[in-house]
Amino acid sequence: MSEALHTPLVVMGVSGSGKSTVGAALARAFGVPFVDGDELHPLANRRKMAEGRPLDDADRAPWLDRVGARIAAELAEGVPIVVACSALRRSYRAQLTAHAPSTVFVHLAGDAGLIAERQRDREHEFMPTSLLASQFAALEPLGGDERGVVLDVRRSPAELVADVRDALGRSDPG
Repeated sequence: MSEALHTPLVVMGVSGSGKSTVGAALARAFGVPFVDGDELHPLANRRKMAEGRPLDDADRAPWLDRVGARIAAELAEGVPIVVACSALRRSYRAQLTAHAPSTVFVHLAGDAGLIAERQRDREHEFMPTSLLASQFAALEPLGGDERGVVLDVRRSPAELVADVRDALGRSDPG
C-alpha cells in the first residue's frame, strides 16, 4: 500500500550513487511517476559525456530547466513526481526549485571508492567511470537552508525508502 506524497522529490548525487534505483523504489512506494533525469539530457550532452568530457554549467542549464519544468508540469496536475537528477551544485538545486519551490532533495552520499566500485559493475549509456572524479569535484553538500535529507548509500534501497518516509514524516525534511 502506498502512502501519499505531497511534494516532489529529487534523488540527487554523483553517478553510480543509486539515484535511479532508489528513485524508482520511492516512486513505487508512494504510487507516483518516476522520471530519470538522464532521459531529459539533450543529445549534445549525452555525446559529450560519452566522449568522457564532463558537462559544464552552460551544458547543464538547459537540461536543469527541462527537469524543473517537468517537475512543475506534473505538480500543476497534482502529481508530485520523483526524479533522479544529479543536482550536484547548490545553484543547480536552486534552478530546480525555481520551477517547483516545494521540492525536497534526497542526497545519496557515499565514499568515492564505494561508488567507483559500483560504477564498474554497471553499464551506462553515456556516463563513463572516468567522469566520477569531476562529479565529486562539482558536488556541493545540501546546505542547512535547503529542503532535503542526506542518506548513506551503504544502506539498501528498502532502508533508504524507509529513511525518506521517516524524514518526510517530520515537520521539516530539511
